[in-house]
Parts: sequence; structure tokens; C-alpha cells
Amino acid sequence: MAGSQQKKRKLSAQVVEDEDYQLRYERCAGIDVAKASGVVCTRLPAQRDGGRRVAVTETVAATVPAIAALAGRLAAAGVELVSMESTSDYWRVWFYVLEAHGLAVQLVNSAQARQLTGRPKTDDLDAKWLARLTEMGLLRPSFVPPADIRQLRDYTRARVHLVQDRTRQYQRLEKLLEGALVKVTAVTRLTTASAKDMVRAMIAGERDPRTLAALARTRLKARHEDLVAALTGMRFTDHHAHLARTLLNLIAYLDEDIAILEDKIAACLDAIPAAQGVDADGTAGGVGPDPLVLPAVWRLAEIPGLTTELACQVIGETGLDMSRFPTAAHLVSWAGLAPVANQSGPRTRKGKKGQGDSYLRGFCTQAATGAALTDTFLGERHRRIARKRGPGRAKVAVARSILIIIWHLLKDPETRFTDLGPEHYASRTDKDKKTRNLIRQLNALGLDVTITPQAS
Repeated sequence: MAGSQQKKRKLSAQVVEDEDYQLRYERCAGIDVAKASGVVCTRLPAQRDGGRRVAVTETVAATVPAIAALAGRLAAAGVELVSMESTSDYWRVWFYVLEAHGLAVQLVNSAQARQLTGRPKTDDLDAKWLARLTEMGLLRPSFVPPADIRQLRDYTRARVHLVQDRTRQYQRLEKLLEGALVKVTAVTRLTTASAKDMVRAMIAGERDPRTLAALARTRLKARHEDLVAALTGMRFTDHHAHLARTLLNLIAYLDEDIAILEDKIAACLDAIPAAQGVDADGTAGGVGPDPLVLPAVWRLAEIPGLTTELACQVIGETGLDMSRFPTAAHLVSWAGLAPVANQSGPRTRKGKKGQGDSYLRGFCTQAATGAALTDTFLGERHRRIARKRGPGRAKVAVARSILIIIWHLLKDPETRFTDLGPEHYASRTDKDKKTRNLIRQLNALGLDVTITPQAS
């Protein structure tokens, strides 16, 4: 019996395409990067027949002139590929200068090029090991976007950081008001113009609750009595006024900088030809009636939950050339939205989430949160998964779906997003099977059920 079970578990033979890892590059180099310098190991062919390959190691200062001179020596030696680890941000000067001099450079994850356990670790040995892995083709290059996308990414990430800083200032202001017994945040948010007007009036010396509540605008006027109650009994003193003025000034300063960055982001996208659309007459633009190709930001903004701001930030992370990601699954894995496989023998354990691009992952989950509130396919997908596995996993699953859609929209610019509709799942459900399951559940509760079809 045990033998028959083992035969059933036996897997059939599979044919898997493999790669040839025998000396892929005759001339290559590996660089162990540090802050002030780097150790460069160049692997070259043997100088005589039957001899061993030659490894030349040197220490180079991490300055532009020194690296430019190194690029000349590597080019003269006919180096085909240069590899370096992604050590902090120290790799940037090496990558950018060598790339500008026409050399093929790849950035690799340090986990792939890590020195083997049990061997001594020095900068020279690390550079030699990196060069040997490079010549055998055993390293996977990391994605480094082109210069125009790198500039866009710097702006979009700077905007994210400034928005986070602004949120911290609002939180500090709320904490200050709570300490002064001002409960205005229980009625409205501090980000509203009405709340800011009230705080400015308190800084100017106004303490009457009804006078402050009268500063409410638009729909907040209907909560006048709630505002009066929240402002009654305050202990807003001069030192509260000084600190509140400082925080409001910081918020206003950050608002101005964020607006400037948004203009810079728009200018960067306008300067990238691949981000532009095509009008019906074949001219560049894509903003006219019935365009052939929409601008990249507009194409992505058609996805539920993905605003134009999020679309700009996504493009800043992924770029516009999807040939760098052979399939949508590669992009999902690179963003850290796919679990790492963990299988040994018959056991398949729950894999850990990869690190990935935390910015891109955050943008997609933010879009998933917005899509969950819509009456669309993605919104219905979020609700179905949330009922079974919780809102956390539903958010990650919808974020993954959004990123797959983004890959397809960027890979083929003529593709447009089409919503499948919230009834997509219901239309594909086996009604007979669902009916039997529901009857079985009612029978388990001790109920007899008679099914009568509705008249069409």
C-alpha cells in the first residue's frame, strides 16, 4: 500500500530550458564598491596557450576622474561586462560614469554575489569572486532606469517625502491642539481650510467658541453647534499660539515645495517622447478627439483607484520600457508583490514576501485602497477576497492585479483599459453548483427547501 502511494506521488519527467553558464564572457570585471574607493578585479584570457586566466586587481578612488580613467583602461582591455553590488548609494558614481563611457554595466543584488561561508572576506576577494561570477553568467542584473526616468524618479520620490513631512506637521499640530483642549479635530480634519482659519484666528487672539465656529465653510456650516462644543473650554495660551504659528508656516512652506515638484514632474514627462500620445492624424500629443494613443499617464489613470499623481509616480519607478520585464510576473516579483517560492520535497511552505521596490509597492496598494471603494471589477475582487481572507490580503491581491494591468498598458501603448464590470464573477459562476451548495447548507440546518425558478 505504501509503495502504491509513493508511485502516485512520483512526478513525471519535465523538460526545462536551462542556460549555459560556461564562460559567458571572456573579458569582464567586478567592482567591490565602498564609500571612498573600490576594488576592481578584471578577468582576462590566458596570456599563453594552456595557461590560466589572468585576474588583475587594483584599488580605484571613488571620484569621477579616477573612474573615468578606469573606464578608459577597461575599454582598452576589451571588457565586455562590468558588475558591481548595490551597496547603499555608493554604486551610483561607478555605474553612471562607466555607463557614460560606453561600457556595459550591471548592478546586482548583494545577496547573489555574497562571498561563500567559511572563506576569508576581504575587498580583494570580494572583487575576484564578483568577477568570476560575472564571467560565468551567474548574476542577474538589477533594473536601473535610463537617465530621463531617473530624473523623474528623483522628483516623484522627493514629493512622497515632502508629503510625509507635511503629514507629520499636521499630526504635531493636532497633538498641540489636544493639549490645549481644542477638540476641533473631532469634528473636521486639520487639512480643511475651515480648520486652518480657526487656528489662525486663535493665534490672533480670538477665544470665543461661536465666533470661531462661524468661520466654517461650505458643508461644515451645518455642524456649527458641534464646533461650538468642541471649542468651548479651551486653554489655548500664548505658547500654544507660537508653536501653532510655526507649524502652520512649515505646512505652508511644504505646500509650496510640493506644488513646485508637481510642475517639475509634469515637465519631465513632457520631455520624454515615449510618454506622449498620438492624435488621430498621426501627430504627437494624444490629447485630441479620438486619439490613436493616449499619453502614458492618461492610460494608467483609467485604472480604478489610480490617479494621475499615482500614475506619474508609477512611471517614475517602472519606466516606460517594459522589455526590461519579460512578463508581468517579473514586474510583480520586482515590486515585492509576489511571495518567494519555498518548496522542498513534498512540502510547500508559505514563502516570504520579497523586498522589492517599496515605493512601487506602496503606490499600487494605495491604488488598491481606492479601487476597493468603486463599483468595478477590481472593487468586486477586493470585496470577494476580503470576505474569505481578510482586507490585508485583498489589498495585496488587488495591487498585484493593478500592476499586471499597468504592465500590459505600458507594453502596448495602443492598449486601453476596459473594465470587466462588478458582475464578471457572477456571470461566470456555475449556478447549478452554487444552488446545490446552498441547499446542502440549509439541509444541514434542518430545513427542507423547494426550489422554484423565477419567471423570466
